[in-house]
Amino acid sequence: MNQPKQDGRDIDTAIASLSGEASQQRVQKEDEHHWQLVPQVWSAVPSVQREDPSYYDRPMLQAPAWLPVIPLYFFVGGAAGAAFALGAAAQLRRDRALDPFVQHCRWIGIAGSTLGAGLLIYDLGRPSRFLNMMRVFRPTSPMNIGSWILAGAAPLAIAAGFFARQGRLAWLGEAAGYGSGLFGTGLAGYTGVLLANSAIPVWQEARRVLPVLFFASSMTSAASLLDLYYHEPRASGITFYFGTAGRVAELAAAYGVERDVSRVVRVGQPLREGRSGKLWKTATMLTAASLIVSLIPGQSRTRRRIAGILGALGSLCLRFAVYDAGRASARDPRASFQLQRAGD
Repeated sequence: MNQPKQDGRDIDTAIASLSGEASQQRVQKEDEHHWQLVPQVWSAVPSVQREDPSYYDRPMLQAPAWLPVIPLYFFVGGAAGAAFALGAAAQLRRDRALDPFVQHCRWIGIAGSTLGAGLLIYDLGRPSRFLNMMRVFRPTSPMNIGSWILAGAAPLAIAAGFFARQGRLAWLGEAAGYGSGLFGTGLAGYTGVLLANSAIPVWQEARRVLPVLFFASSMTSAASLLDLYYHEPRASGITFYFGTAGRVAELAAAYGVERDVSRVVRVGQPLREGRSGKLWKTATMLTAASLIVSLIPGQSRTRRRIAGILGALGSLCLRFAVYDAGRASARDPRASFQLQRAGD
């Protein structure tokens, strides 16, 4: 099927046009990756299954138009947020010996949030769209709040590092460090809230546990990154407890998500079948393996690196599994109908 003729605003000019205020605006650069091909015209009306009716086997919902970089953004943004939070928690101890560890946490957060902002802007198509999301402050919108959190976390961490060595202004650095931790806490879990605030069946059914799952997975990924390259003995103990809590919570939350989405069998299919099902199972196995390796007695750096690699890969697979499951669920013509009939 040939791509419909359109004017850059996702409008097929052969069958529709814009009129009224602002209709004469021109798009300078078309977003080709966001253009969705319209469904082919029916040659015949599809048959209706009386025992399991749907809207002529057509999906009721539009699948997210996100690029595959979005689950990668979920991963790096979550790891960055959890690293900011861990650095602020270590700062609370007021132990100068932990200052290098705090700085490492901040640098992970700065790198992750900066890369995450770049990935988000790439998906949006142009930087101005990211700035436009910050023209308002809307507490009821997870996307709007997430934009403010993403924009504020890294600058606060940079300010904390700058003012920490400025003598009389050191208190500003300390306050900025706590602020980056507060913003990081939101950054670690807001993407789970964003997906949960959706009509897509598999995400909507998992709305109670999905934010917890993303937050726990962010803890796992941040601890895993620290396990890969930072091995100072005292800091290693903090990372171990933080990472263990994250891995256990992630496995428990994953079980909770499976339980919730399986209340309606059709809704839970994407986590059991297809590519999303394979990624989901792989993520669970990698996280479980990372937890087992991390609990082996001893202080071996090799063991910690293996646990870090397994944990990071598990967290990354989890983000892609949830992303793919949402797309598959939106394309399922019967998932939404069966969910509604179940009364959820």
